[in-house]
Amino acid sequence: MSTRLLAGALLALVSPLLVAPSAHAAAPAYVALGDSYSSGTGTRDYLADGTSCQRSTRAYPSLVAAARGYALNFRACSGATVADVTKTQLSALSASTAYVTISVGGNDAGFADVLTECALPWWAGDCNGAIDDAQAFVRNTLPARLATLYSSIRTKAPNAKVVVVGYPRIFMGEDCNALTWFSPAEESRLNQTADLLNSRTQTAASNRGFSFANPTNRFLGHAVCDDPEWINGLSNPISESYHPNKPGHASGYTPTVSPLLTGSAVAVTRTVRRDAAEMAPALTDQQREYAAADSVIEPESFVAPDPGALRDAAREQGRDRWLARN
Repeated sequence: MSTRLLAGALLALVSPLLVAPSAHAAAPAYVALGDSYSSGTGTRDYLADGTSCQRSTRAYPSLVAAARGYALNFRACSGATVADVTKTQLSALSASTAYVTISVGGNDAGFADVLTECALPWWAGDCNGAIDDAQAFVRNTLPARLATLYSSIRTKAPNAKVVVVGYPRIFMGEDCNALTWFSPAEESRLNQTADLLNSRTQTAASNRGFSFANPTNRFLGHAVCDDPEWINGLSNPISESYHPNKPGHASGYTPTVSPLLTGSAVAVTRTVRRDAAEMAPALTDQQREYAAADSVIEPESFVAPDPGALRDAAREQGRDRWLARN
């Protein structure tokens, strides 16, 4: 056998040995931080991990991780504020973390309480006052909190690609739910508040060198009462209300976040959904280890108006016209 043929034969034999280790390389570490808009509240399908965090394999972190083969540490938790993320979630980060997503700020601004106030008839609540307070907080207090948090994320995960994720507009100008009384003007102001929150969050993210995934355009035409809606309206159980549903995560958030995080858009196919669902046992066991830490987070939920109490109040105030219509 010639020297050239012998060398080729030897190369054919050893080539598989040379490439084999890459097949066993550790999956890139992805840590999903934040609140209910990242945990998957609204999808009605949650990990039984011993917490009230409402983590779902139908939420965008699970879908992205399944599609890309990332090793997900799913720390996002319903009700989380900036302080909660700092106290209970940042410990999951390290120098080996490759990818991070985070949505936070809505609970700091008390958005669930604002929605609760605005769902009342105009004469029974102070929607504009609640919105004014929330907007003042977003302008004057939240940016510093976010700056401190983002700095901590970069310190703990110095090598990670970090994507900060915003919030969609919830409303489309009409209220089709029988037991809420959002007016078109109130819905407009609530959407403006979401825009303001995104604007301030994007600025803080940019200042830290993080990418910002803005879901606003993607959700247009899919707000509460739209057809199809990607955000739940008034729901049972109540905690599902005013959060992205399964289509909202699959068709709204996932294609918004994934290009910035991974370099290309993830298409949520049947295979991706299946692979994400198969992650549930491992994710459940993983997050049970954090259950004690997560127990300090208080879920923030919309509170539906009480029709009986409203009728009693209307009678006391002599609002016969309102009573006749409701």
